[in-house]
Amino acid sequence: MNHQVKEQHQLLTGAAVEAAVKIGALFILISWCFQIVRPFLVLIMWGGIIAVALFPVVKGLADRTGWKLGHASTLMTLLVLALLLVPSILFSGALITETHELVTELKDGSLVIPPPSEAVARLPLVGDDLHQLWQKFATNLEGALISYGPQLKDALASLASSLGGVGVGLLQFVVSVIIAGVFMSNAESAGRLFHGIALRMAGPQGESFTSLSVATIRSVTQGVIGVALIQSLLSGIGMGLAGVPATGLWMLLVLIVAIVQLPPILVLAPVMIYLFSVQTTTVAVVFMVWGILVSASDAVLKPMLMGRGVDIPMLVILIGAIGGMLLSGIIGLFVGAVALALGYKLFSAWLAREGLAEQGAAQPHPEPEN
Repeated sequence: MNHQVKEQHQLLTGAAVEAAVKIGALFILISWCFQIVRPFLVLIMWGGIIAVALFPVVKGLADRTGWKLGHASTLMTLLVLALLLVPSILFSGALITETHELVTELKDGSLVIPPPSEAVARLPLVGDDLHQLWQKFATNLEGALISYGPQLKDALASLASSLGGVGVGLLQFVVSVIIAGVFMSNAESAGRLFHGIALRMAGPQGESFTSLSVATIRSVTQGVIGVALIQSLLSGIGMGLAGVPATGLWMLLVLIVAIVQLPPILVLAPVMIYLFSVQTTTVAVVFMVWGILVSASDAVLKPMLMGRGVDIPMLVILIGAIGGMLLSGIIGLFVGAVALALGYKLFSAWLAREGLAEQGAAQPHPEPEN
């Protein structure tokens, strides 16, 4: 009897050791896989978001033209890459040209800074200091450069670092768009995969959670990121026609401010002040009206582009966008807003379903009639 007990104990011990080894090996494998995928995780997430947002367009294009889904996805990917790269190349060329001209004018002493208008001095809080600083650079540029040399050096270093970050972000966008094209080309198999994962993790509720996820991603992409892109583009058109230098940088600032759910007027107001100082009153007033309309356009665009029933609190978008940017740079600005909004909606849906289940369990069941 004791011999049988010892054998059973040894068998159980051996099985436990074998299970521990298998679990350990599986954990190591999963850990290695995660470390390998980790540098591309944000890019894959953003590629998936782009694919979910653009797939209805790709599907409609394939249905109308009779093309295969892969051909329609390839065309859409090329169009998005063109919309992304062509303005970036033009902006880079203009920035290099303007920088070269600025350096040349500084070297030969031909650079002229227009004096500030009195409207600058009437600005609250910073008006007097800004007017005096501007006046120094306008009247004695060489002396001002010597006086503020260290500050300008630090500012230029920060600007160069920011431009480098924008370049890295552009490369990440290109990779993400290509990943999105791959997802859209294999939409059926990708859909089955994510559907299976949702069913495995959420059980019978996986179907509804999957539909809610798709609706939330498309809603935030169109209603937040789409509106921000439109406002950035409209701002760029106005600044380009008004002759504002470094229009691309101002457009990027408008895009960031709009995504974090702040009014673009915060960026456009300094441009308006600048135009009142260097342009005619007509041009400055027209741009001011244009900037106010652009800043207020989200009140019209968001109800048109954001799907019904998937309203997201502004605070969730704000925290997601800022947190994502701090975590992953410029691309995290977009991914963070969508990811946190998605998590918020799924968590809210889970809480609602749990509440309904508890209410159903608490209600008394009717007694069977005799």
